[in-house]
Amino acid sequence: MLVRHLGQAEYEPTFAAMRAFTDARGFDTEDELWIVEHPPVYTLGLGADPSHVLNAHDIPLVQTDRGGEVTYHGPGQAVAYLLLDLKRNRGGRMYARELVHAIEEAVIDTLAAYNLTGERKAGAPGIYVASGSWQGAKIAALGLKVRASGCTYHGVALNVDMDLEPFAWINPCGYAGLKTVDMKTLGAMASLAEAQSALTNNLLERLKG
Repeated sequence: MLVRHLGQAEYEPTFAAMRAFTDARGFDTEDELWIVEHPPVYTLGLGADPSHVLNAHDIPLVQTDRGGEVTYHGPGQAVAYLLLDLKRNRGGRMYARELVHAIEEAVIDTLAAYNLTGERKAGAPGIYVASGSWQGAKIAALGLKVRASGCTYHGVALNVDMDLEPFAWINPCGYAGLKTVDMKTLGAMASLAEAQSALTNNLLERLKG
């Protein structure tokens, strides 16, 4: 899998580039993993209710074609986009549920490297803090687009060292009052680059065939 480090990039051009890559890819196109940090932006999934944006405070709002509700991207967040063809490699076809599980495991692995414990919640994609005073708070959001061709884009966003206030201006992932936290608040002194590297390595490990 080819890994591309995009640095900090605006959301909308990156979204357009993901779709263009997927439109153009053929059977032999190598899968790619894009690592990026976005300036402040709210994104809505296909089924998102705009009323979950309580007050955007001039932060751009972008409609996307991923699954899920509204979420926030901003500086200090490790975002990984997975541009995969699920119908080949990895020992045969991978299904969307398996991909989600692999991504979540990679996030849990990344948190564990910093002595943080993450867990899933049934019916609520993403990773949540498993213990302590921040138990139940969301630390990573996950949303994918899986085309009928088996090709995927969008991905996962892990909160590393962020201004968390913009999460309070929405109902994160459609849940009113859902607490959101980052690794720094939980005591992990990882730089964004370090967390991006750890997340990248864990995704590659979980997705290898």
